[in-house]
Amino acid sequence: MTTQNSKSSYANCKNQTFFINGRFLSQALTGVQRYALEIVKALDLALTSGRFPVRLQHAQWRLMIPPDAHNLPALEKIAIEKVGRLSGHAWDQIDLARATKSGCLISLANSGPVLHRDQIVVIHDAQIFRRPDFFGWRYRTVHRTIDRLLARCATIATVSNFSREELAATLNLSASTIPVFPNSAEHFASTEPDYTILDRLGLDPNSYFLFIGSRTKNKNLSVAVRAVHLLDRPDVPLVIVGSHNNSVFQDNLGEADSNVILAGRLTDSEIAALYARASAFVFPSLYEGFGVPPLEAMLFGCPVIASTADAVRETCGDAAAYFDATNATALRRCMQERLKGGSITEDERMKQQKRVAMYSWQRSADSLLQFLSDRQVN
Repeated sequence: MTTQNSKSSYANCKNQTFFINGRFLSQALTGVQRYALEIVKALDLALTSGRFPVRLQHAQWRLMIPPDAHNLPALEKIAIEKVGRLSGHAWDQIDLARATKSGCLISLANSGPVLHRDQIVVIHDAQIFRRPDFFGWRYRTVHRTIDRLLARCATIATVSNFSREELAATLNLSASTIPVFPNSAEHFASTEPDYTILDRLGLDPNSYFLFIGSRTKNKNLSVAVRAVHLLDRPDVPLVIVGSHNNSVFQDNLGEADSNVILAGRLTDSEIAALYARASAFVFPSLYEGFGVPPLEAMLFGCPVIASTADAVRETCGDAAAYFDATNATALRRCMQERLKGGSITEDERMKQQKRVAMYSWQRSADSLLQFLSDRQVN
């Protein structure tokens, strides 16, 4: 039986409009932007298939994008609307705020307009507070200010239990008020590996270690470079895939070694091939909000050697070998053990498959939809 209270809530959301902050489509595709894109696509699939809470069945959905957005996703139920003339934070704070004031705004990529009073913002980690030394002063100042203001006027969400506790502590919030909508590695599930990349980089299968990610200070690449130097195996290089942005972060590659190959930015198909043929994937991060690349590696049966950073352990569980992120000798030891052990074992592969199966873009999108529905009656 439907109560009067729920009838009222249902009536109130019949004409509800949910706006999605599409500023991420004007940015380079890194982990945060990938998250936003995959959640939007999963939301659209849920809406298209009719798999959503009944309270949301009459809601309208719009993806609001700035003038410089590119590579727009193909969506069926979520309309795409270009608004404003500004870009960057100015577009967020002025154009987007004005265009979405009539509905609920969903911001999936760490930022949103601080004057919007009906907003859910996914902040992926508390790194800006816990490790300010990782960032340039301008970026640090802007994002600390925005995060604190958003904590007062918006619902903060995040991607892991670790990040929920970190954000609760740094933003003076109750952890129980912060929902968790995790990352996933499913975006690589249908990717066809392009194995020609091995020849172009001069690599032999199962004879290189791999790192995927930006060359930022939290990624701790200098320890990986020192470890491969200590390994002293010219026939087993470390391949680093990704770019860096010194205007935001402090570069942390360290002094290059002859055993280090800087591959730059690659396509998903090329990255998939490197995952599938690496001796192991190395993830030496000092701080993460989740840790997606290890899950991507596991999807392709690539052994993972990861740091003991809390969020990384939460993501990888018993499916990775761990080392202290400050200890290059410990990482070298893990590399030696991996080379000695050879190909991944069946037991290791089963553990990887279990970890990968724990995370799904669709389940995260469904959880977000359920959260939006539940807040209508709270």
